[in-house]
Amino acid sequence: MVDADQTFVIVGGGLAGAKAAETLRTEGFTGRVILICDERDHPYERPPLSKGFLLGKESRESVFVHEPAWYARNDIELHLGQTVDAIDRTARTVRFGDDGTLVHYDKLLLATGSEPRRLDIPGTDLAGVHHLRRLAHAERLKGVLAALGRDNGHLVIAGAGWIGLEVAAAARGYGAEVTVVEPEPTPLHGVLGPELGNVFAELHREHGVRFHFGVRLTEIVGQDGMVLAARTDDGEEHPAHDVLAAIGAAPRTALAEAAGLRLADRVHGGGIAVDTRLRTSDPDIHAAGDAASFPLGPLGTTLRVEHWANALNGGPAAARAMLGGDVTYDRVPYFFSDQYDLGMEYSGWAPPGTYDQVVIRGDAAKREFVAFWVKDGRVLAGMNVNVWDVTQQIQKLVRTGAPVDTEALADPHVPLERLTA
Repeated sequence: MVDADQTFVIVGGGLAGAKAAETLRTEGFTGRVILICDERDHPYERPPLSKGFLLGKESRESVFVHEPAWYARNDIELHLGQTVDAIDRTARTVRFGDDGTLVHYDKLLLATGSEPRRLDIPGTDLAGVHHLRRLAHAERLKGVLAALGRDNGHLVIAGAGWIGLEVAAAARGYGAEVTVVEPEPTPLHGVLGPELGNVFAELHREHGVRFHFGVRLTEIVGQDGMVLAARTDDGEEHPAHDVLAAIGAAPRTALAEAAGLRLADRVHGGGIAVDTRLRTSDPDIHAAGDAASFPLGPLGTTLRVEHWANALNGGPAAARAMLGGDVTYDRVPYFFSDQYDLGMEYSGWAPPGTYDQVVIRGDAAKREFVAFWVKDGRVLAGMNVNVWDVTQQIQKLVRTGAPVDTEALADPHVPLERLTA
């Protein structure tokens, strides 16, 4: 039973943490809510950092989850620029800040997010090597891309995942020269497989991006602290004024691990292991967002999901569970991307090796289609490209797991609603 004397602490000031705090108040919780964020900026959303904000189409103010005054107005005790360095599960306290402040919790939410993976090669200490995770990174990179565009400069991107491709599109928008280095044979290979990865390769080539597949960066060459070139393991040297490391993200689990909480296997993306109520191995501690690995009943697996929708929905679900609500968090993974004139949404999970065919509905050559990843006649995932208002139907196909007629699935004249009936 929750009462007004209880204290709920949220560690992590991203979207999941901010939405959890909001949900506690909208659900009527009148106790203390303490939100601890290791960044000095108020909680913000991350998709604009590689999309609208990076392109200069969205203002800095537009990225924030709430206006700054919202936190005091809703009696949220917000601690910015403060790092939690220890959890005492016996005493139910967290320690944070330079002065080692201790605060008691009745329920604790870990929404610690993830951090960029680093290149382990010579030259990463040069001034022109970048990552993109935080607002400060995006502000710096925005200025870099504009300067590269003005000066006909070269950007080398390590990694052809979502961040790498979105930054490539933004860089070309500013007029910069772009080379993308990727060890797999196609962009987004681990998510979309080769069939759909090639769609994105051709899209970017048409906009002037150069790809170098099947290789890795081995060294970033510089002079006087500045980047001059990037070398790959096939002996090639690519001119570069700046390098972006976009080789994925790792869950921030050190705090949970030090507290003795169970972590998920690497095959499930690592992260903090939680159940369908987003509870960790300690029933008084929950986890949500990028850092949590949760069971996905509709897909028959456990997964860690790094995308915006998981933070948006997972934070509130964890808050309701902390309040004792009847929560089952098993949402079908969803993410979106905008690159040049291509907009897409993806629902489900179907990495290479899990599906036996890809069914295309529409015209892939015109980039107006829906792709379905299918195994034994069952839809594992679907991606709509420049086709809208079909996400609900795609997610229903994934969630039900019912066999479908693949010929009807490929036929744009057969409504998807008929296949999900």
